[in-house]
Amino acid sequence: MTKILKVIARQVFDSRGNPTIEAEVFSKKYSATAICPSGASTGTYEAFEKRDKTDKKYLGKSVFNAIKLVNTKISKKLKGCNVHEQEKIDAIMINLDGTRQKRKLGANAILAVSMAVKKLSAKTKNLPLYKTFLVKKDFKLPYPLMNIINGGAHANNGLRIQEFMIRPDRAKTFSEAMRVCFLIIKNLSNIIEKKGLSKSVGDEGGFAPMIDSNNQALDLIVTAIKKSGFRNGSDVSICLDVAANELYNKKGYSIHSKNYISVKKSIDEYKKMIHKYKIKSIEDPFAENDWSAWRSLTKTMKKVQIVGDDLYVTNLERLKKGFLNLSSNAILIKLNQIGTVSETIEVIKFAQMIGFKTIISHRSGDSEDTFIADLAVGTNSNQIKTGSLARSERVAKYNQLIRIEEELGKRARMNKIH
Repeated sequence: MTKILKVIARQVFDSRGNPTIEAEVFSKKYSATAICPSGASTGTYEAFEKRDKTDKKYLGKSVFNAIKLVNTKISKKLKGCNVHEQEKIDAIMINLDGTRQKRKLGANAILAVSMAVKKLSAKTKNLPLYKTFLVKKDFKLPYPLMNIINGGAHANNGLRIQEFMIRPDRAKTFSEAMRVCFLIIKNLSNIIEKKGLSKSVGDEGGFAPMIDSNNQALDLIVTAIKKSGFRNGSDVSICLDVAANELYNKKGYSIHSKNYISVKKSIDEYKKMIHKYKIKSIEDPFAENDWSAWRSLTKTMKKVQIVGDDLYVTNLERLKKGFLNLSSNAILIKLNQIGTVSETIEVIKFAQMIGFKTIISHRSGDSEDTFIADLAVGTNSNQIKTGSLARSERVAKYNQLIRIEEELGKRARMNKIH
């Protein structure tokens, strides 16, 4: 038994330059730290991120009140707890908070501690973090869903869709998957430059050229895939994160242009796009409460991965509802949407039990913390979504996966995506 001696928290900064929480959990011999990420495009049902709204020094974005709660209430409650009893520790924090969306202590405070506890447990057992989750042997590497063009809330251009991604479906190793993505990104960079467009990047490292048509972005990607020597739709697949919550009002959806159209017409437009560009995955194609629209699209597009992010917010109750409604066939997993490691694992287990693909995801406001890379391998998740090959907070996760693959050696295998 390894007892927790104390827990402290400090304010650090995320990749968007905003304050966030780093927690450090101490035992007699060791300590471990974890940093909580933060999203820009968020679902209504996500766990609550506690910030100091009245603190003008940090424009209402500081987290000092949440830090104080970690250093006092949480630390006091967890002192003497067995660091290896993750579920018990998370339950203590959930009960201490006592609210549905963790509004009292803040999910950012609770999650930072929960992640640090998991890391400390692995450290004291002298185990790599990925070996302390669900999988005990036959570890598999996830396929990267790599963001290469940014739009929507993640960029300051005119693109309606938030993320245009590539997935190297034929790669036999993770290192090979990274090589494929590297080539496509470099060729895309040259193509963008030759067209006289800006090569600036968005929050998640993808290019953010000043274009305002989804088709323009897709044409650029198809050209880059071809120029790299790969076939679109077989060697490499194009995947989308629409983030439709941001493109919805009472008039309908403005996904495909600035004009709002009905669900039926939106599905027709999706069909055209999928057929033309051989798109294999669409995340958040409709708004978080438009259950009938989700069901219609999933029923229509049986060979396409339909991913629920804002729809599910890593919440077991909403996932169960989506399963009964036949709303999708995959779920995006974001730790800070629910607020503890234990609850996240519970959602992953249920999703995999019902046959859903599980995709581990970063947030647009992320950090150098590589927890999600280990989580992806340790839970046998099919894919990982953690930005582009730009911005060190994104690349850090990819580098950690390369290290894991190297450590596994001949036992390393890629996961299945079909």
